[in-house]
Amino acid sequence: MTSAPRTTGELPDDPADRTLPQLLSRNAREYPGLPGLSWLSAEADGAWTTLTWAEIHEQTRKLAAGYLALGVGRGDRVLLLMANRPEHWLSDLALVRLGAVPVSVYGTAAPEQITHIARNCRARLAVVEGAAQVPVWEPLLSDADTPLERLVVAEAGAEGSHLPYAALLREPVPEQFAEKLDAARPEDPLTVVYTSGTSGEPKGVVLTHRQVMSNALALDAVVELPPHVEHICYLPFAHIAERMLGIYLPCHRASHVYLCADPTGVAAVVRKVRPAQFFGVPRIWEKLSATVRGILSLMPAEQRAVIDQAFEVAREHVGYREQDKTPPAELEERYARVREEVLLPMLAAGGLDRVTWSASASAPMSVDVVKFWAGFGIVIMDAWGLTETTGVATSNSPRGGFRLGSVGRPVESVEVRIAEDGEILVRGSSVFSGYLQPDGSVRSALDAEGWLATGDIGRMDEDGYLWLTDRKKEMIITSTGKNVSPALVENALKEHPLIGQAMVHGDERSYLVALLVLDAEAAPVWAAANGVEAEGGPAGLAEHPAVRAEVDRAVAAANSRLNRTEQIKRYELLAEEWGPATGELTPSLKMRRRVIRDKYADSLSGLYQD
Repeated sequence: MTSAPRTTGELPDDPADRTLPQLLSRNAREYPGLPGLSWLSAEADGAWTTLTWAEIHEQTRKLAAGYLALGVGRGDRVLLLMANRPEHWLSDLALVRLGAVPVSVYGTAAPEQITHIARNCRARLAVVEGAAQVPVWEPLLSDADTPLERLVVAEAGAEGSHLPYAALLREPVPEQFAEKLDAARPEDPLTVVYTSGTSGEPKGVVLTHRQVMSNALALDAVVELPPHVEHICYLPFAHIAERMLGIYLPCHRASHVYLCADPTGVAAVVRKVRPAQFFGVPRIWEKLSATVRGILSLMPAEQRAVIDQAFEVAREHVGYREQDKTPPAELEERYARVREEVLLPMLAAGGLDRVTWSASASAPMSVDVVKFWAGFGIVIMDAWGLTETTGVATSNSPRGGFRLGSVGRPVESVEVRIAEDGEILVRGSSVFSGYLQPDGSVRSALDAEGWLATGDIGRMDEDGYLWLTDRKKEMIITSTGKNVSPALVENALKEHPLIGQAMVHGDERSYLVALLVLDAEAAPVWAAANGVEAEGGPAGLAEHPAVRAEVDRAVAAANSRLNRTEQIKRYELLAEEWGPATGELTPSLKMRRRVIRDKYADSLSGLYQD
């Protein structure tokens, strides 16, 4: 029998003072039958298994008792390394109800990163996915510098000598257990999120209930979503965006989370769910647009002409909205017609026909990609923020206005200003407490007035919209003393569908060079459409004269839009995509420039040889 939620009274008057356990109790009390969590279950032959909010409340209570039996108590940090599976999601909430602090680790984290995180957060317990993870974590149990004492293994049959996850649910719930539950205070740590380590070791960002709730309320003020909206959860929980979108906001909104354990299967889940909201980091939107462009390129000319005309109407409609103007009645009529007859059927094929809020963050977004989706009437509401700002600090908004290419205006929980050198500074109620130290203390990174130096460079326009330039540490300074934003040049290069990834190089050099990577989805489609046959897969295509000639034209087209200092003089075309598994990208799909520079040092040096 489901126990009554401990928090039976009203929520605090100030919404920012609400804690996650209070929201769980409210959901179980006011929305007991609403679905809260769904996942594809192997035990149910691939069918969806769903828990209601009342069942989530009861399941997390039982799990909390299991963790308590292992000695987990208030303030203890517990490491979680699993895919987006129910064991991860439910454990996170169960630990929070117990007053412990869940710390998710990227599944692609290298052993030395795992060791650093385990030592830094001083966790005594880790919950890992299965047989592949156990050998990486077992040595830490006997490491004198690491307090880790025990592993729990989620996959049945993979635990070996360690504790199976299922045993947690078999622990009896002790008497007076309710007194140990749901006692979190707004100022208590809710989680520690480790930065993805684009430069140096990951740092543990301590976030409190109040900071998370402040950010959740600020996000609600800039989006337009139906009540109890569904969310497809496919980014790692170690990423602040997914923690907000996939755990904290669903508790705040009593919405429905669909877990997608394998990110490569997200397209199938989107087609099944047809979500009203969809978030993707820039690389996700780039890959989606490359796939759609490939499909369009194979369509008959007459059909493509109809689609192109519909795209123009949609972009014109978006243009009026972007300038905060009401589209003329005649344009509204044309847009309604092409949306119904052309755009919605195409979007429905991919499950995106119900999307009312689409967004991106994490890195500068190519304007070309944004304009491509505007042709479907989908405005990607680009946002900006850091783990240290609890995610979003600025955002474009269907409610408050947007400017394509910008990252929007500051949300209600922060102030933003630009320093003399162009660095973006942030302060406010959703800015983090500080970085976790091995002794358990928290080291603040704010100045005397509470401002956080973000390391990003940008400008604020007269309407209050923030425009990103680049990371301060990644700005290229040529031998002539000119400053160049690599992201700006890279996005210009990636506007051609053949170029999936790009990294610009040229610090202390007289000109810029680039490493370009063929797009794995677009290149074969382009080759087929242009009668290009090449043996050897991607490598063969990268060497084919017709492909190289087209890439030459793409580089020339990008250079024509850049000033002389920003132009690429030479490049090398690569066939194999960069990714987290091979180390060139972080788990959140941002480039690790140092890794790429080291890996391709000979190639980059060769581009400067006469």
